[in-house]
Amino acid sequence: MATAHRLPPAPQPQLYRFSPMDGATLCLYVAIAAFFAVAGDLVAPLLRQIAPSPAAASYAVNLLFYASVGILALLAARKVVVRDLKVLATRPWFTLLMVPAAVIAMMILTAVVVAASGQVETSVNQAGLQALMQQVPAWLMVPLLVVVGPFVEEYIFRHLLIGKMSRRVNIWICCVLSAVLFAALHIVGQEAITLAVLLPYLAMGATLVFVYVWTGKNVMFSYFVHAAKNLLAVILIYAIPSELFEQMQHVQA
Repeated sequence: MATAHRLPPAPQPQLYRFSPMDGATLCLYVAIAAFFAVAGDLVAPLLRQIAPSPAAASYAVNLLFYASVGILALLAARKVVVRDLKVLATRPWFTLLMVPAAVIAMMILTAVVVAASGQVETSVNQAGLQALMQQVPAWLMVPLLVVVGPFVEEYIFRHLLIGKMSRRVNIWICCVLSAVLFAALHIVGQEAITLAVLLPYLAMGATLVFVYVWTGKNVMFSYFVHAAKNLLAVILIYAIPSELFEQMQHVQA
């Protein structure tokens, strides 16, 4: 019975061939990420002189990064995006019900793996985002964390690493790579990589991999799930008073 409610498999296999635009987008993504990973400490003082505050500098860099890659990603995947949106439009109730259900499943899985690890530890990436969100208004953070960021990551880690690479590599290998590299991206800069830091991102990546494959490689469905999860996080963080949030951070530490 479960298969009866699944979205139809993705048609048009020619859309899953790597294109020059895919290569350009991927190269830009890796180049910018590598540049800031290697030379970020050298560039930071210059950015602070230009920007009115460290938070503004951090926000501007992230927005520029994701916006530039996002534009190329949208151009590269525009036909797939249109096709996937049309497929979802034929199952509106499926989309409306399964997106929040997938977010809930992701949260449950994350809670289970965190409980299994026996400790709660916030990654450097997560701590940086939380600190940034305490200084930047929600109307500026939503375009970055809910609209652009999730689309870029779903394009890279699901559409390219699974949808396109699985034409030449076993799909299960692609799925594992997608989840692991997605988690690795979110702990870059971590001085000590521990299981407690890695597991929540692995759980999130595994859930997004599952919904992407389960819906017939529908990248827009996995994008909606990713965006909904980030939106929920943004709402919770902005809804909690900063004083209480700092107390919670001290308790976790």
